[in-house]
Amino acid sequence: MRTRILVLLVLSFAICTQPEIQAQKNGKEKATTDRSVTTVPVIVDGEAQKIPAFENPDDWIREDLWVETEFDSDGDGKHDRMHVDVTRPKQTETEGLKLPVVYESSPYFAGTAGNNREYFWDVRHELNTVPPKHVYPPQITRRGERPVISNSQVKAWLPYGFCVVHSSAPGTGLSQGCPTIGTRIEALAPKAVIDWLNGRAKGYTTPDGNEELKAYWTTGKVGMTGTSYNGTIPFAAATTGVEGLEAIIPVAPNTSYYHYYRSNGLVRSPGGYLGEDADVLYDFIFSNPDNCIYCDSVVRDIEMANGIDRITGDYNEFWRKRDLMNYMDDFHAAVLMAHAFNDWNVVPSHSYRFIKVLKEKGLPLQIYYHQGGHGGEPPFKMMNRWFTRYLFGVENGVENDPKAFIVREDADRLSPTPYADYPHPDAMPVTLFLTPGAPAAGGLVTEKSAGQGSETIVDNFSFTGSMLAQAEYTDHRLLYLTPVLTEPAHISGVATVKVRAAANKPAVNLSVWLVALPWTTPRQPRMTDNIITRGWADLQNHRSLTESEPLVPGQFYEMSFELEPDDQIIPAGKRIGLLIFSSDKEFTLHPMPGTELTIDLDGTEVTIPVVGGEIK
Repeated sequence: MRTRILVLLVLSFAICTQPEIQAQKNGKEKATTDRSVTTVPVIVDGEAQKIPAFENPDDWIREDLWVETEFDSDGDGKHDRMHVDVTRPKQTETEGLKLPVVYESSPYFAGTAGNNREYFWDVRHELNTVPPKHVYPPQITRRGERPVISNSQVKAWLPYGFCVVHSSAPGTGLSQGCPTIGTRIEALAPKAVIDWLNGRAKGYTTPDGNEELKAYWTTGKVGMTGTSYNGTIPFAAATTGVEGLEAIIPVAPNTSYYHYYRSNGLVRSPGGYLGEDADVLYDFIFSNPDNCIYCDSVVRDIEMANGIDRITGDYNEFWRKRDLMNYMDDFHAAVLMAHAFNDWNVVPSHSYRFIKVLKEKGLPLQIYYHQGGHGGEPPFKMMNRWFTRYLFGVENGVENDPKAFIVREDADRLSPTPYADYPHPDAMPVTLFLTPGAPAAGGLVTEKSAGQGSETIVDNFSFTGSMLAQAEYTDHRLLYLTPVLTEPAHISGVATVKVRAAANKPAVNLSVWLVALPWTTPRQPRMTDNIITRGWADLQNHRSLTESEPLVPGQFYEMSFELEPDDQIIPAGKRIGLLIFSSDKEFTLHPMPGTELTIDLDGTEVTIPVVGGEIK
């Protein structure tokens, strides 16, 4: 039976220092602490407990300030200052209590331009051509009233004994500077706030004044969290190696803007935002108009206009600067990573691509994946244990917990199944080969036989991938199916596809899905039983991601690339299908229908990671 531990953080009033930690076993010796009257954090079984004395908003101290950074992104000759708010229990003032901090930063707190598609890029044009200019939205009307920037983390964490800090990202709200969409500026801004919390940077009561405000009420230990863009910023901050950032819980983080807006050389939109790109996102979040002339003319109209390259889709210096994989040397924070396998906005490879790196660095790492769509925090218990371990310093053994928690297909999102690791340690690669059958369906088999020939797709963006997967007979896709499964197949990890193909034009979209058929209605909202995983590529980048080359019509090219990571159990009675088509209506550009894409069946295969190494 697990011993119940009660840890009290007790003030030393005489010298007014950081609280000491005391432990009291609740086995033979009964704990007598009354949480209804205590005004110090309480840890039970390795988790911070809710303290009624911290729950009343009328007893919270709320203040805001501007923290000076080490950069000048808006070219005014002065270091930019970030707008920060603080919410803390009154005991940090009346009793000298020092507490750790849960911190969230965002470009969204002060409002956005909205998702009006007239401000997005038009995707209806031929490949390898200059797209028509898009319209810029009107200036955002900034919202919010000081001193509160956001309440997003306050009710969740302050009653458990944490102070809560929010900040607006550069160029948003009342934070100075320009939005730069993923550059080091977005890493250095939260770093400055963490430096201020540790006495290494200056905070001021006004954006341009000299009256300082100090963070005397904190231990200096910081944990960051947030979802989507707000989950990207903690990961970016951790790449700076800033001292004091002990742990992060990034949810669906965008770790590379190339991987967000491009795929293997192909211009691709995030799911639900067809035609969005980095410059559109810039306009979407730029809610501080104080220096809009410089920011628009330099950041958007020069750097972004010259860098995003919607013609070739190649990986260039613009995208390299916005890829966090290139800044991992100083990363040292403990990471509880959360994502969804059916997140087609920030696709799950954004988190997966760092799992190996974090393991190699020997950092504390836990992985939480669910089967839904964009967003979705881990259960609060997991997050609480994580922050209790690394912010309060309580040895609760979280580092010895299972490394991966995955929500199974029929389970509640808050009831994940623990696994030794992700991908599943018993997953083995199974390679499947193609046999002909177009325009109906061909075969997907484990034994390769030569002489299977080739089959041709006629591109037509009018049809969605789900429509093509369900069609019994069409020349707008190729479909290859396994025999009906006699046993469930547990797919865990990253599937890879090798395609040998030719086009009748110098450029062609290439879309590949793995599907489970027959197609069924999802059992739960935002969950799919049909799409296993997806991927997209540009054959022009078959040699290099950085240098595309126009295709010679009729000439075959071989290209291998990864599909998105997944962990899914395909039930018996289903068939696994490899769906190959050209333009993906929901994600890619929409050239005029008619381009022909021919697949060499002998040179095309898919490798799937299957637990147990067999598909039966």
